[in-house]
Amino acid sequence: MKPAEIRALSDEELAKKLEDGRAELFNLRFQMATSQLDNTARVKNVKRDIARVQTEMRARQIAAEAK
Repeated sequence: MKPAEIRALSDEELAKKLEDGRAELFNLRFQMATSQLDNTARVKNVKRDIARVQTEMRARQIAAEAK
C-alpha cells in the first residue's frame, strides 16, 4: 500500500489492516520454513506495509495527545 492510501483509512480500518498484515506475515514465514514460498520478496513487502500502518497509527495517537 502507498502511504496516501494508508492515511485515507479510518482507525478501525488501520487496525484491521495491521491484523491482516500480521496474519499474512505469519503464513508467509510458515511457507518459507516449509520451502513452499515462491515469492520471497512478498515477506519484505508485508513487513513494510505493517510498518507503514503502525507509523500512521502512532502519528494519529501523538496528534490526539497534542490536542
